[in-house]
Amino acid sequence: MRVIEIEGGAGPTEALRIAERADPAAGPGQVVIRVRAAGVNRPDLLQRTGVYPPPPGASDVMGLEVAGEIAQVGEGVTRWRIGDRVCALLGSGGYAEQAVVDARHVLPIPEGLDFIQAAALPETVFTVFANVFEGGALKAGETLLIHGATSGIGVTAIQMAKAAGATVIATSRGADKARAAAALGADVSLDARTDDLAADIKAAGGADVVLDMVGRDYADLNLQSLKAGGRWVVIASLTGPKVEMDLQRIMVKRLTLTGSTLRSRPADEKARLTAAVEATVWPWIASGAVTPRIDAVYPLEQAADAHAELEAGGHIGKIMLRV
Repeated sequence: MRVIEIEGGAGPTEALRIAERADPAAGPGQVVIRVRAAGVNRPDLLQRTGVYPPPPGASDVMGLEVAGEIAQVGEGVTRWRIGDRVCALLGSGGYAEQAVVDARHVLPIPEGLDFIQAAALPETVFTVFANVFEGGALKAGETLLIHGATSGIGVTAIQMAKAAGATVIATSRGADKARAAAALGADVSLDARTDDLAADIKAAGGADVVLDMVGRDYADLNLQSLKAGGRWVVIASLTGPKVEMDLQRIMVKRLTLTGSTLRSRPADEKARLTAAVEATVWPWIASGAVTPRIDAVYPLEQAADAHAELEAGGHIGKIMLRV
């Protein structure tokens, strides 16, 4: 099978190359998916540059989400049959023509979605569900503040929060992105380049939950924006991970600061999360309340170009590979 390997160098053009590897085999409890599409995510960029290696025992091939057809079924797997159209969350291995995965981490492709759309779901949907709805305990009637609202995670978070009956305040960089966030359902959509974020978020009533992908530069803003009893959920730190803050402010407001990663979670925990996502989010997708937003699609052999576009930051929604 063809795969994308990391050959060396920091830039995508120098680092990534197409290569041939042996086809994988499904072990007990596993399936092999004939990959038709794969998502491109920021953790892939970090893996390419050597700062986010795959979990022990996992493939060194990048790629955390795919869609395609079941090609092999391992011993003990009862739900899936060869030819089933599925998408899946992976620990790695998605930038390839075939991917082996724990059968419990596989979901049926929702009716009406093609492979590209389906492959855009797992990483973002699982991340938002685990962090906003489980870690952040967002409830109907509450307000979610999303930074980086037009990223793949952001556009999914807007839609999932609205589907759950929450109000959404979105921040993004640039007027075009602010308009896009509003079109996706954000009740208040702010341009971080021109708007007074602190004043405008306060005028909107503040937030019960913050989904933070920015890190250091927005730490004080988040403390200002959260209501009493609010929850600050960190899933990335694009401006830096180290923050100096006054703990008294957290105590007075009775705030919770939490965060998580998805990739390193145990297989059983990912299986639990898969079942929860199917029960809660898949009906939202079936109803049309949540839909994948695709910005660009590249063939597998142009993975370097996909990485370059993601790094440039001008995208709205997901960048995908067609396999």
